[in-house]
Amino acid sequence: MTRPDTDAYQKGFDAHLVRRILHYVRPYLPLVIGGVLLALLISLASPLFALIQRHAIDAYLSPLAQRQAVSRDALLSGLTTTALAYMGLKVVEFALQYGFTLTIGYLGQNVLRDIRADVFSKLQRLHLAYFDQNPVGRLITRVTSDVDAINQFITGGLVSLIQSTFIIVVYVVIMLSVNWRLALISFTVLPILFAATRFFQTRLRDAFRVTRTQQAIVNSKLNENITGMLTVQLFGRQKRSALDFNLSNRALLSANENSVKWFSLFMPVVAVLGQVAVALILYFAARQILGVDGVVAGAITVGTLFAFVQLSQQLFQPIQDLADVFNNLQAAMASSERIFGVLDTEEAIQDKPGAQTLPDFQGRVTFDKVWFAYDQDVTGTTPDSDDRWILRGIDLDIQPGESVALVGATGAGKTSVTALVSRFYDVQRGAVKVDGVNVRDLQQHDLRKHVGVVLQDVFLFAGTIESNLTLNNPEIPHERVVEACRYVGVHDYVLSLEHGYQTEVRERGATLSTGQKQLLAFARALIQNPDILLVLDEATANVDTETELRIQAALERVMRGRTSIIIAHRLSTIEHCDRIVVMRKGRIVEQGSHRQLLDRGGYYAKLHRLQYAQGDAAD
Repeated sequence: MTRPDTDAYQKGFDAHLVRRILHYVRPYLPLVIGGVLLALLISLASPLFALIQRHAIDAYLSPLAQRQAVSRDALLSGLTTTALAYMGLKVVEFALQYGFTLTIGYLGQNVLRDIRADVFSKLQRLHLAYFDQNPVGRLITRVTSDVDAINQFITGGLVSLIQSTFIIVVYVVIMLSVNWRLALISFTVLPILFAATRFFQTRLRDAFRVTRTQQAIVNSKLNENITGMLTVQLFGRQKRSALDFNLSNRALLSANENSVKWFSLFMPVVAVLGQVAVALILYFAARQILGVDGVVAGAITVGTLFAFVQLSQQLFQPIQDLADVFNNLQAAMASSERIFGVLDTEEAIQDKPGAQTLPDFQGRVTFDKVWFAYDQDVTGTTPDSDDRWILRGIDLDIQPGESVALVGATGAGKTSVTALVSRFYDVQRGAVKVDGVNVRDLQQHDLRKHVGVVLQDVFLFAGTIESNLTLNNPEIPHERVVEACRYVGVHDYVLSLEHGYQTEVRERGATLSTGQKQLLAFARALIQNPDILLVLDEATANVDTETELRIQAALERVMRGRTSIIIAHRLSTIEHCDRIVVMRKGRIVEQGSHRQLLDRGGYYAKLHRLQYAQGDAAD
């Protein structure tokens, strides 16, 4: 299997990928047509400067012209007119170049926006298993660097290809029309130039591929270390992390140095070949001017010689630009393959045609012989003995308004149960039902708007406290926000802040304590789902006893009339639940009330004794 960050860079021209890129260009066809027309006009205007200089030299500055002139004033007048024409043409070229750059810039940025928006929208729709398998740094690279590579291909590659081709054709035609012998002499260098360009293209392509691969590695390491800075500092791994990053950074340095090495050779080679062409023109033109070896003196003028030197030097620039076009093409093919790989990723969790809604939501949750594994290779036919199964034949029926607690050791499958209720994953066997309807048959949006989830690891977005609580939904009134915060006991804390509910929250809620973030997350769940189904996952795991008591008091109020699924390692927090479901190794081993389970003396009673024994030892 091809790794997206390495082998994909070896991909050359792919017509299918180019067609898909051009699909994004099609809506901006007027800009494309305008850019091509401007490129053509620039190509026609560029060689005219050398021809004007030729005319000025031959008509007004050469000794022959001065001998034939009626007066010095006539020469100066003609020269002034030519200079004004030259400057006027420069103004026209400036306007054309400005319009061309502006047009192509608008084209590239609009295409950039559209592709980036499509990739972002696609990522929003992909199931959670996709993000389990793809690092954040890699996905960020898709939306940023890879999309930018396509922009470079459009603005600096595709359009440059058209413009450079126009310029080369125009220069060749003009040079042949001015003096075909000198033109053919200057063209003798071109086969060597094309061979050298091809040689360096191969080396630059390989160097570029390695550079981009090492850049992706550096990005991933940087993202991991910044995200995990608490762990890095907690375990004193700063030096070790710096050393690891330094190794990757040095690999990137070596890759960049290799690219610079080939570029530093390529540019002088092109320049030398250009000067060789100039030398050949000077040599053969001088023989014609001097009449050497029987050639009639004056067969070529000084102005023609000067124009040819200018034209030959300018001819090499678009040829050199074509080499850069190849590099842009190489990067665009690699990046587009990875971008379209994301866009073509199957949306494993998606609504069926005609998916239902539940207008009269009751909140009954049913697990019917559910077998589930996170591994995407596990199917319904996978043997029961396979270790990859997380849930094994779960049968569970939760009535509307019933509060159910899931307990068990880590890895027993408790969190998987809550993930399946919200249909973040699909089961391999059996069915998860809400109000008797398989969640596969429900609209995801309709299902999830009834499910409030508070996770142990709370994520807060950059913005204000209120925007985090409402998730920027303008339809949620401020009164509901305040009411929810009063429920969980965080209202007074928010008011104690300088700007209250408009206080800015730093990235990931860095200025808030774990308990405060948990309370805000609890309020957020209540605000989004004030009337229906509430699912909690270790919501009180990281708060102190006082905060836990506030949450418990709020829970008792908000759970009335709501189906509630609670997961907690602290058994004291779920003693009041209607039913406790005990899980072990993906199976339900016991269920009943707190008192019933203690009286049975089974697995729950054992967990209870162990936890309270640990609490006594800690005291």
